[in-house]
Amino acid sequence: MSAEVRNPAESYAPNTDRFSGFADYYDRYRPVPPEVLAGLLCGYAKVELPKLVIDLGCGTGLSTRYWAGKAERVIGIDPTADMLAQARAEPHPPEIEFHLGTASASGLPDGCADIAAVSQALHWMDPFPTFREARRILRQGGVFAAFDYDWPPPVMDADCELAYEATMRRVRAKEKEMGIEVFQWAKSGHLARMVESGCFRYARELALHHTDTGSAERFVAILISQGGTAGLLRRGVSEAELGIDEFRRLCRERLGDEPRPWYWTARIRLGIV
Repeated sequence: MSAEVRNPAESYAPNTDRFSGFADYYDRYRPVPPEVLAGLLCGYAKVELPKLVIDLGCGTGLSTRYWAGKAERVIGIDPTADMLAQARAEPHPPEIEFHLGTASASGLPDGCADIAAVSQALHWMDPFPTFREARRILRQGGVFAAFDYDWPPPVMDADCELAYEATMRRVRAKEKEMGIEVFQWAKSGHLARMVESGCFRYARELALHHTDTGSAERFVAILISQGGTAGLLRRGVSEAELGIDEFRRLCRERLGDEPRPWYWTARIRLGIV
């Protein structure tokens, strides 16, 4: 399905709305970008310290604050007031700022940035207008990078990971039952759409690995922070109805309260303008 055909702005309103109300979960429990990501992107951009990095769809600023000390200036862009309020409330250095806007209409000047990044959000965005906006705000040779983590993270317990998937299936079934319609673009097609857009003279996909820690509490919170889960809970659906209470019991039993290693894989789709 072409983004040029399916482009009415109102069709993406449910995508934005589903992340409202659970910004604290998102900011506390979601992973930060891999530490080596900045060096990789700066290498492709041929800069040691970018003058400006744009974080499109910045959410609570988790991926924006990552750039503190790694760029002269950083701007996070997001259309969700709830997320931006959380982003501005979190401590951050003066070189980081947050603006209301969308990935396809950032309000920033032409050719202003060395790097434009999208962290775990491109599948919610209309891709072709997003790519055109990235090309517009990046200077010649600038880098666009969209990355997503594999979900769920490996917690080294098959039963907990199976239960995560089963609970998410309940979430999707409940959304369908309630007539909640959201649209997302398949992550597996990100690179092909980047190439199809003609916005980048070079594009490729690669993977970075990142070690983190987590406990039962965090694994449950990761599930609750997913847009579908958060949206249903906000509408009054109970945790019991979604099976979250049973999922929490299992995780406490199998994972415990002490942090253990988690191993994330981030898939990077990179384009050079």
